[in-house]
Amino acid sequence: EARLWPRAFAADEATRLLRELRTGVDWQQEEILIFGQRRLVPRLVAWHGDPGARYVYSGTEHQPLPWTPTLDHVRDRASALTGVAFNAVLLNLYRDGRDGMGWHADDEPELGRNPVIASISLGAERRFCLRHRRRRDLKIDLPLPHGSLLCMSGATQHHWLHALPKTRRPVGERINLTFRQV
Repeated sequence: EARLWPRAFAADEATRLLRELRTGVDWQQEEILIFGQRRLVPRLVAWHGDPGARYVYSGTEHQPLPWTPTLDHVRDRASALTGVAFNAVLLNLYRDGRDGMGWHADDEPELGRNPVIASISLGAERRFCLRHRRRRDLKIDLPLPHGSLLCMSGATQHHWLHALPKTRRPVGERINLTFRQV
């Protein structure tokens, strides 16, 4: 189950939010362990949420930073559109086309059985890809425009993987906010 709101935020509001988040978030570049080797994650990240909204992925534990007024505003819009009360958000800053995210599912235990993920895109449009776990011929490529919201729910994380591939074409910065209930 997936639903796209291509203009969840008007262009001028989305541009203001992009600017505020770019300068108002404590962005970190993390390391992950892949096949026994520590590697830098090809994007910058931040984790915000309610007290106790701890999240672990790729072997890294995240304790939430407090909500900012900007993040509260974006969360309110995501909740209003999806009907879900989110208590945490993972922010990803893709600096250019060399930053990306490989194939994965948001299926960590703390997200529950059928997690709802509200993904807001600000900045440069990038190609978001979905691929069925068993039937690799089932693929969807979806451009996510500035100010859009994509909500994945139901059994999506059980049956589908998703990625934001790197690209060689010139592309500007993109911030993605993935709201969750932890």
